Formats: sequence, C-alpha cells, structure tokens
Amino acid sequence: MNAAQPHDAERTLLTCCGSRHWAHRVAAHRPYPDLDALLAAADEAAYDLAPDDLAEALAAEPLRPAFPPGPGYEAAATALRAATAAYESRFGHAFVVCLDAVAPSEALDHLLASIRARLGHDPEEERAVAAEELRRLARGRLTRLAHSQIENAESAATAANTAHAASTVRATPPAAREHAVAAPAQRGGPHRDSPYVPV
Repeated sequence: MNAAQPHDAERTLLTCCGSRHWAHRVAAHRPYPDLDALLAAADEAAYDLAPDDLAEALAAEPLRPAFPPGPGYEAAATALRAATAAYESRFGHAFVVCLDAVAPSEALDHLLASIRARLGHDPEEERAVAAEELRRLARGRLTRLAHSQIENAESAATAANTAHAASTVRATPPAAREHAVAAPAQRGGPHRDSPYVPV
C-alpha cells in the first residue's frame, strides 16, 4: 500500500469503500507506519464524506446480500428479498450492514432484524446509520486486505529464502563442503587421523 503508485493505491482502496474522494484522501496520506494508522486515516476520511460521496459509496455496494443455502434458507431468502426491495424503494440505495462481529450462523437473522428496524428510520437518520456501517465495512475490508498483503509478502520472502539456500548448496562443490566440515580438526595443523590436508 505504501509503495504503490497513487492510482494503483486508490484503485485498491475503492474495493474497500466506493467513494473516490475517500480513496484519494486515504492514498494521499501515505506512508502509514502500521495498520492502526491506516485505519485511523480511513475512519477520519469516512466521517468527512459529503452527501454526494456517501451516495457514490452506497451505489458501489451490491444491492442483494448473498448467503449460501442452508437449513431454512429458502424462507429466509424470500423474506430478505422482500425486505431489501422495500428498503431500496424507501431510501434509494443498497442496504449496508457490517457483520464482522456476528457469528456466521447468526448473520442472516441479524441482517433481517437490522433491515426491518432501519425501515422505520427517516431518510436523514438512515443516511447517518448507513454512513457508519460503510465506515465499519471499510475498516474490516482494509484489515483483511492488509493481512492478505502481509501473508503474501511473508510467503514470497520464505520462497525466496528457500530458493537462495537451495542455490547456495548446489553452487558449493562437494570438495569444498568436505573441506569446510574438516576445517575445525585442522587448526594448528592437520590431524593425524584426518584424511584431509589444508590447501
């Protein structure tokens, strides 16, 4: 993230929050010393989203949440489709909610309860709630992105170290390796039982 070109960094950040203003602002404050600093900057940029920026970010979110089939899924999916359609009709944008702190087994019920409760909001109140959920979503996505990049970097470093060690062993002639092993016994002159002589 710190080393990327500005347009590449912004393009990556847009996968976390669909506001171009937000992505530009977070990218412009690089480099970040650690993840906490990055998340703090992301929060600050999210708090300052203008109405048009918020609308842009909401428009980038998927309209229909996706959940894998499971017990009772069909009935819940039908209820979810009806609730999201009602929400979109009332507020004109996708329903967003951060489920990072919710157990997977409880996610669908939590989603349905949240959307039904928020249908009772007036538009101004709901914009504030949606903005907060977008901020939380961006934090979670940034955290997962950072951890993924760290894991990729560590894997690449491990692979490079392994390849370097293997090439070093292959590049060392057998005679040289044998001499290196015998060297401790040759201090002060060749050992009488050693088959090796210093060269």
